[in-house]
Amino acid sequence: METSKLKYSHLLPVLMAFMVMSFVDLVGIGVDRVSKDMALSATMGQLIPSAAFLWFLLLSVPTGIVQARIGKRHILNIGMVITAIGMLLPYFSYSFGTVLVGFALLGIGNTIVQVSANPLLVDVVSGRKVSSFMSFSQFVKSVGSMIGAPFAAFCAIQFGDWKLIFLVFGIVSILSALWLGSVKIDELKVEGQRVTFGSAFKLLGNRFILMMVMSIFVVVGIDVGFNSNSGQFLIRHFGIEDIAAESGRSIYFFGKMLGTFLGAILLTRLSPRKFFVWTSILGIIALVIIIFSTAHFMAWILVFVIGLTVANIWPLVFSITIEKYPDRGNEVSGLMMMAICGGAVIPLLMGWITDLSSAMMGMAVLILCMVYLLGVALYTLKK
Repeated sequence: METSKLKYSHLLPVLMAFMVMSFVDLVGIGVDRVSKDMALSATMGQLIPSAAFLWFLLLSVPTGIVQARIGKRHILNIGMVITAIGMLLPYFSYSFGTVLVGFALLGIGNTIVQVSANPLLVDVVSGRKVSSFMSFSQFVKSVGSMIGAPFAAFCAIQFGDWKLIFLVFGIVSILSALWLGSVKIDELKVEGQRVTFGSAFKLLGNRFILMMVMSIFVVVGIDVGFNSNSGQFLIRHFGIEDIAAESGRSIYFFGKMLGTFLGAILLTRLSPRKFFVWTSILGIIALVIIIFSTAHFMAWILVFVIGLTVANIWPLVFSITIEKYPDRGNEVSGLMMMAICGGAVIPLLMGWITDLSSAMMGMAVLILCMVYLLGVALYTLKK
């Protein structure tokens, strides 16, 4: 199906699911706000993203198997409803325990949404523009991520309660599920192939697929790690005030938003593999400079550039892998969503290193992650 024949009545509610997908990025705001409200250490604060992203390890492959049987649209709606419940719980009952449970439900819902939304988008778009639309879907997600911090600040200033963001995002999740449920989408089904745990995990024996799955683990770790640690890093390393440091997260997501928008345009003309190489190189340079720089104005520029470079790596990895193995979409999607648990592991490691040494050393973990991505990018270009 070419872009000119797209059914926008199908495309728009699927893209709205990517907005709901962005709500998991509230973990960064949660770390800053809850840590301040409850006087948490850096390690304890990083339990919030861990509670959310752990579920990608446990539920991604089972979700991929179930969606192969009952359909991506039905699974996607279930995920958005669970996301809504996760949003509403900490709004109506606010304690560290309910925050962790709420973010755990957010993680469960987001796992389901990410496993189903990406292949469903491929079904809706099809044709040779998949890489472009995958980047555009991440642009939509970045819009949702970017508005989180300023909206939480707005709720705190205007209504005296930053937690109102949970109520609003919960309602949006419910409305998105109702919208998608009102349309019927023809989903691609591979005949004669039954998706099982064995068939999914057997793919990890393929070196190319294993490298790409680990790339998702690493890039999500970079994304969530920078999101959840950037506020404290800007405060400790640059001496920036709390509110200004929190707004730095919006600059990061603005960089991601612009990066995905530009990626959607550039990938219609450029090789995804070459794009992967150059964006990884730029990411390494930006991370090295922000760790060793102390100038305030450089901090904001580099936060933006880091968001710009991270923006397209996820859709590039996904589209390159699906392009090579188009008949294993459900299994590859499940494995890659499982690898999103990197968002639980790497931020916790960063928080632990920060408590032991410094925020600068915690942030240095991200450089090692980006070096791995550059290695994978060069390998895919060679092959």
